[in-house]
Amino acid sequence: MKIGLIGLGDIAKKAYLPVLSEKVGIELVLCTRNEETLNKLSKKYRIEEKVQTVEQLISKNIEAAFVSTATEAHFEIAKELLAHGIHVYIDKPISMDYEETEKIVNLAKQTGKIAMVGFNRRFIPKVKELKENGKANLILMQKNRYAMPDYIRRFVVEDFIHVVDTLRFLMNTEVKDVKVECLKEGKTLNSLVIQMIGEGCIAIGIMNRNGGVTEEIIEYSTGKDKYVVNSLVETTHFHNKEIHISKFGDWEPTLYKRGFYQIIDHFIDCIQNNKVPEPSMDDSLKTHEICEMIVREAEERF
Repeated sequence: MKIGLIGLGDIAKKAYLPVLSEKVGIELVLCTRNEETLNKLSKKYRIEEKVQTVEQLISKNIEAAFVSTATEAHFEIAKELLAHGIHVYIDKPISMDYEETEKIVNLAKQTGKIAMVGFNRRFIPKVKELKENGKANLILMQKNRYAMPDYIRRFVVEDFIHVVDTLRFLMNTEVKDVKVECLKEGKTLNSLVIQMIGEGCIAIGIMNRNGGVTEEIIEYSTGKDKYVVNSLVETTHFHNKEIHISKFGDWEPTLYKRGFYQIIDHFIDCIQNNKVPEPSMDDSLKTHEICEMIVREAEERF
């Protein structure tokens, strides 16, 4: 399968390129406008085909593409690829603009092409296995950052979207109501707390981007048991006075621990076997829709 990788920034270098370059049966074509980066990475990974524009990439007759550019470019690139009958994987979010997000979801349906959003936390082993412990009645997720306040839309749609999607995935039920609280300073948002309510479950999402530490913690309570996943790699199980800690083996690669091997394999498998990805584009649209609602409510308060 001939696959394009568009955008060779931080996440592409750390995650997509290392995984894709070692897959058997994949012919990779690199694409970025930065000629220096293009030449450096094609040499490092021994990838012969490289281009600087999406038009040049399409001319290479690729079957699918991973879009890992700056978010602002996602819409036009994904639209062009789908219009040319190319399957697309889009690093989250689809777009900063909700109307553009809807257009890409609809275009994927119209063209009949496989499309997927890169919500890798759904594929992280320590996150996925939480659902195997039974339905949660209370979930708490914190994704905090050290001294990084940001504008409301970028805060929510580019970063907090991971919290919304992960909580939706773990709730495993329709979100019936969302409550929002936030703290802003000047034009930037410092912290955000949401409460998502579903059938028999409440999920609380927290992000403090003006805090003292970068951390990610998930608490999953099923009644008589509580599971705490720290930094996505370690689970502590509490049952009354009993405590059990489970970790990965020393040799498990980081990109496996963070779900990138799994999500990339899933996308490629969906193309090869004509399957609807999980999450589907309709499912991912619901996450974007909740984020848009959070943005509007936060903006109305200031």
